[in-house]
Amino acid sequence: MTAESVEHHVQWPVPPVDGYTVDDLFTLPDLPPHTELIDGSLVFVSPQRRFHYLVIDLLVNGLRSSLGPEFSVEREMTVILDRRNGPAPDVSVVRADAVSGLEQTSFHAKDVLLAVEVVSPESEARDRMSKPHKYAVAGIPNYWRVEQEGSTGQPLVHVYELDPVTRSYLHMGQHRERIKVDKPSPIAIELTPVDKRP
Repeated sequence: MTAESVEHHVQWPVPPVDGYTVDDLFTLPDLPPHTELIDGSLVFVSPQRRFHYLVIDLLVNGLRSSLGPEFSVEREMTVILDRRNGPAPDVSVVRADAVSGLEQTSFHAKDVLLAVEVVSPESEARDRMSKPHKYAVAGIPNYWRVEQEGSTGQPLVHVYELDPVTRSYLHMGQHRERIKVDKPSPIAIELTPVDKRP
């Protein structure tokens, strides 16, 4: 008995001459989950490591515990920055009045008060350079970048605030065991220990 080789044919979308728009992001069929739009290009997010998942859970729970009812904490929702950029931050804090219901798939940058990215090997350049630049230009007032610290394996949170004059972020500090900040509202989250079981 011989094994037959099975060929898989994937029909990749052919980008338009000027790149994709946010409208395309929401209407193209069969896009993988968590597809982002960066500079008119579709970015397919790789499967995430356990650290990434656990840190997102830790931050979502901590933010929900810290923030009042005027805020909503969202996970991996598209944020429309402009017609050619629709990234999906790992965690976002938005104005509660921007939440329209259970069918909602995106928020506008003007409604986002904090964008959080947990760095993965495949997203390192985007999370350190291109996304924060785009978030700042769009006017998102706060940005957190979370990395796995090499010596401990625990989260290291870099906190940035928007300089409204230059539309760029200022580094306000880094937090290891506990993050305590005043913006977008008083927040205190214990960062350790992240589950290190195999």
